[in-house]
Amino acid sequence: MSDSMWGYRETSGRLAGADLTGYKVEATDGSIGKVDKHSDETRSAYIVVDTGPWIFGKEVLLPAGTIERIDADERKIYVDRTKERIKNAPEFDREKHLGNSGYNEELGTYYGTGAPFGGRPA
Repeated sequence: MSDSMWGYRETSGRLAGADLTGYKVEATDGSIGKVDKHSDETRSAYIVVDTGPWIFGKEVLLPAGTIERIDADERKIYVDRTKERIKNAPEFDREKHLGNSGYNEELGTYYGTGAPFGGRPA
């Protein structure tokens, strides 16, 4: 598992203790939804995004390392992945996967290696 995937970048603009719930999330090619939950835990920081109509009824978990920058004035989080890359990530189920180290490892590998889940490099 790539530990760097599970921590905020120093350049992200993340303010410790700030509540990110409700922030809009932007992929490199458009909006993907709003933050429903987030964690600042050391080596396991993440955001859970409610994708709304984009992936109907789904949530996605994004490791903090995918966050390029946070704009507190606009209440937006910019991630450095495409919508397609996020959509093709290992499926997230809040009941099964929150706090699950095996899922975190799988997701960290998916986002950290540049290779699609179960496939060859993108």
